[in-house]
Amino acid sequence: RSNKVVVMDLIYWKDMERTGMVLTGLVVGLLSLFQLSIISVVSTLSLAIMCFTISVRIYYKLLHVLQLGDGVHPFQSNLELDISLSGEEAQHYMQKAIVLSCSAVDTIRNLIFVGNLFNSLKFLLLMYLVTFLGNLCNALTLLIIGVIAVFSVPLFYTRHQDKVDSCFIAVQAHIDNIKDFLHRLTQGGGPPPDPTPGGAKPKAN
Repeated sequence: RSNKVVVMDLIYWKDMERTGMVLTGLVVGLLSLFQLSIISVVSTLSLAIMCFTISVRIYYKLLHVLQLGDGVHPFQSNLELDISLSGEEAQHYMQKAIVLSCSAVDTIRNLIFVGNLFNSLKFLLLMYLVTFLGNLCNALTLLIIGVIAVFSVPLFYTRHQDKVDSCFIAVQAHIDNIKDFLHRLTQGGGPPPDPTPGGAKPKAN
């Protein structure tokens, strides 16, 4: 194997290790919420992070005093990370947030007050299914499942992309058929539209 491939493999496994550490920390923190309050979990995690960063800072400081290090701040890259927003960027994001909020409120209003019967029926079915989901688990459980999925689903999709795409295509075809049936049902239950050009039906021999 070439050196380039070996280097790429090392980078990949280092990224996977970092991802696994982040995922483990998030899951442990979320599982702690089942037994402890969110205030206790946040304060404990903050104490653990502060103990780690202060210990590393003191260690590098001692190395510099003993002339065993160059005295570079261990978290200098984090301190120099630019997280500021200019006035135009802040205004742009604020306007985008306002537009999204107004769009969400308008959509919910149309669903609740039956602006479109078909969409309102879909929303009613969704809320009915959510009631069963609420009986099975709470929001914290869903949050933990979501965090695990964010880290694991992309890796699974990369390894089985062809199979996943074929399954998605099949499921989408079934969903389109159901949506077409419900749409025709809300429109009066007429037959499906004629696929021939101009609506003309072929003559029988």
